[in-house]
Amino acid sequence: MNEQTQPVALITGAARGIGLATARRFLAEGWHVAMIDRLGDLLVDESRTLETNRARAIVCDVSVPDQVSAAVAETIAWAGRIDALINNAGVAEFAPLLETSFETWTEVLATNLNGPFLMTQAAAPHMIAGGRGGSIVNVTSISGIRASTMRVAYGTSKAGLAHLTKQYAAELGDHGIRVNAVAPGPVETAMATKVHTPAIRQSYYDHMPLPRHAAESEIAGVIWFLCSPDAGFVTGQVIAADGGFAATGIGLPELASRTQD
Repeated sequence: MNEQTQPVALITGAARGIGLATARRFLAEGWHVAMIDRLGDLLVDESRTLETNRARAIVCDVSVPDQVSAAVAETIAWAGRIDALINNAGVAEFAPLLETSFETWTEVLATNLNGPFLMTQAAAPHMIAGGRGGSIVNVTSISGIRASTMRVAYGTSKAGLAHLTKQYAAELGDHGIRVNAVAPGPVETAMATKVHTPAIRQSYYDHMPLPRHAAESEIAGVIWFLCSPDAGFVTGQVIAADGGFAATGIGLPELASRTQD
């Protein structure tokens, strides 16, 4: 075991998007980062672009218990400790309720809900044994706060993850481990670029005080805050980083435009 003096973050879904942006942020803060993803080739390529020996790529499907156990064991063998776990890996399948197959339902919940459960079960004992406490951050979604069409599996998985966050906070606080969640709204990821048409974007913006997509780095910044000493008394919370979408309910863009005339 190679005990490091620098703290270590384990980040799932780190090959792209929010996970990769979060890895970059933690590296910039001087941490070691274990980057986990099932997209092996992409993960290795992106980890190499970081040009640092403080990042390690570990191929793992978080929905498979044996792979999770092996990934955590590899992290400990490499870095000797885990100070933060960021459960970011997730999949999204959008379909109407009556067209959502049980296979799709099972696949989405396996990654989005079972994955964080398995990762936390595997990593938390090492965090407890280290005696330093630590932080766990789950990446949920505004779809877990507000229901919408086409998201019966995705939204339900994220709502379950929000409550799992509170369950873990209740049980791990005695060990000095804080557990919180970030619920992003629309984020300028590669997926959003492909899926969010101008009409979809405008529909979001009509209901948001901050009418834009977030940058991936902005979500990474919230995750970093929750793992930092500045959030030392914050646990059991779901922080909506969504431009105000969840807070303001249904907007009235037509009325708003009239008041500006």
